[in-house]
Amino acid sequence: MRLAGTADLPLHSGPVPPWLMSRMKHLAKHILSILADEYGASEVVRRMSDPFWFQALGCVLGFDWHSSGLTTVVVGAVRDSLSLAEHGVAVAGGKGKAATGVPERIAELPLGEGVKQSLIRASRLSAKVDNAVVQDGYTLYHHAIIFNEHGEWSVVQQGMNPVEHYARRYHWLGEGLRSFVEEPHQAVVGDRVEDYVLNLTSSRNEELRRASLDLVKESPAKLARAFNLVMRGQATLDNTHLGELSNLPRHLSMPRRIDWEAVKRAYDIQPTDYEELVEVRGMGPGTVRALALVSAIIHGHEIDWRDPVKYSFAHGGKDGVPYPVERRRMDKVIGFLRDVVESSRLGLDEKRQALRRLYTLERRMYGDEQGETPGT
Repeated sequence: MRLAGTADLPLHSGPVPPWLMSRMKHLAKHILSILADEYGASEVVRRMSDPFWFQALGCVLGFDWHSSGLTTVVVGAVRDSLSLAEHGVAVAGGKGKAATGVPERIAELPLGEGVKQSLIRASRLSAKVDNAVVQDGYTLYHHAIIFNEHGEWSVVQQGMNPVEHYARRYHWLGEGLRSFVEEPHQAVVGDRVEDYVLNLTSSRNEELRRASLDLVKESPAKLARAFNLVMRGQATLDNTHLGELSNLPRHLSMPRRIDWEAVKRAYDIQPTDYEELVEVRGMGPGTVRALALVSAIIHGHEIDWRDPVKYSFAHGGKDGVPYPVERRRMDKVIGFLRDVVESSRLGLDEKRQALRRLYTLERRMYGDEQGETPGT
């Protein structure tokens, strides 16, 4: 399992006009059909996990390059364009109720029972990790899983920060790593670097994960005593760096209460690792954070607060804020998409428009060094 990247996007409101959505679905069907026919269903799943590819696809389909709405619209267009019967790939989920209906949608499909259960677990756990284990101030409101009949999958989901009016997109890929909770990121893409992120998937927070697991495996009464000591300010701060806990934003501060029913369930289960702990019903952001902070205060473990953001889309990668875009990687994405568009059964005018949008994307990424617009 591999978390392939995330992207921060400004929140934009307003529905997509029906004529535009219809055109986007038409283009998506042709592009993805070529991708599935020539490269296979596995490649469709893999490409959807790449934030560069996903963003470029949205641009080709005619959507605003830098908008939070790109996520929901592109996923919707792809979902309505793909089917297991025709392409060997399907999409479950979307925004709101569609996101929570993923298990029911997967259960309806002609897949093996083992594949179904594996996909449902991947959907549920990827969402829980980005809501509870990576605490960055963004709450998920969109979730979709892309998969084939063999159980290969990728996930595209998006969270919202209502205070700063930004969204952050997360891409997962179900290959390459052995754990949902240990350094699953391949790339994190966004325009904002948050001052504090409780990223418990960081390798530097391994001791916190281990200490949190040890806490819940002891008696809930012992954890309650430790929690109460911390809340009364009577616990010893073993390291001076923990003084920064008083400067945390509200969404990362010590919760006033813990879900003790979830703690009791975890104690009864005696999870063998942190991933199993995260899967416990009721083990939400507040309880996960409380376990981490109590562990840090009691044992003096250092906390890695760094935001895992790594690349930027909004400024074209030219400003280096927060980091420059991977030009070679983006060149490959654009070149691959160009080949797919040219190989598709789209009409000549549709191909020209799609290629022109790709050219516009290149200019946004790199400036005016690309030459004349193709087809002009």
